[in-house]
Amino acid sequence: MKLSLLTLCLSVVLAAPIAAKETSQKRSAGEIIKTASSSEWRAVSAENVIKLTLPTGAAYIELNDKLAPIHANNMRQLAKEGFYQGLSVYRFVEGFVAQGGDVRENKPVKNAKKGLPAEFYLRTETPVAITELQGPDGYAAKTGFLNGFAVAQNQGQTETWQVHCPGIFAMARDNDINSGGTEFYVTIGNSQRYLDRNITVFGRVLEGMEHFNLLQRKATEGQPFNPITDMQVLADIKDIDNSEFRVMKTDSNAFKDLIEARKNRVEAWFVESPDHIDVCAMPIPTERIK
Repeated sequence: MKLSLLTLCLSVVLAAPIAAKETSQKRSAGEIIKTASSSEWRAVSAENVIKLTLPTGAAYIELNDKLAPIHANNMRQLAKEGFYQGLSVYRFVEGFVAQGGDVRENKPVKNAKKGLPAEFYLRTETPVAITELQGPDGYAAKTGFLNGFAVAQNQGQTETWQVHCPGIFAMARDNDINSGGTEFYVTIGNSQRYLDRNITVFGRVLEGMEHFNLLQRKATEGQPFNPITDMQVLADIKDIDNSEFRVMKTDSNAFKDLIEARKNRVEAWFVESPDHIDVCAMPIPTERIK
């Protein structure tokens, strides 16, 4: 008995400095991002970036070819045709969405389509691996990240969809699920997860969310209402805009460490550590290269 008690006491004494050392080795989210190796980032292809020029500046949007290839391809075609020139962001709902396109729905397209088959989720025969977040979610069996986008899945991981976090790029529709094609929207403020799997999400804003937040809420008589100067594929305008972006690989060790750092903040200011984070509260590191 005395030996057991002595062993227990020694283990407590020895465990204290080890625990302290482990705590001191924890890194903040900022440190993880700063020290991530170049191999843990991916360059965003200019073919997948849409530049939307608004009255106060440009927003850059990455298209999600993996989960909604038909919508991504059609948006590229619309941009190449100059479809959005002279149109506007005609609907702004505070804390909800900014919606743009052809409010009269009478502008013709050339090779693009005005109505597309819904791509609410990608269905696969085999499970799709994601960087999964542990813990409950009220809207899906699983949540996590895939190719730099916040996603959700069914239990079998054979249905995968991009979720309605702030700053996503999606296609508006009417009651016909296959009626969306040209009228895009960007979520403003809060996440809109109740819209998941009811509408096609096919991208996210990489840079320029401030320009959506600066849009007019109400029309001013005699002035154009939130006009769109142009929507362009970044690869097509390299001679006038050589912007490049990179996104942290969401299957990298750095990103997995970042999830843990966001779940339990080590900065001195924080008092509580919830050991939890939901998919829309986990920002995906995105940087402008030039």
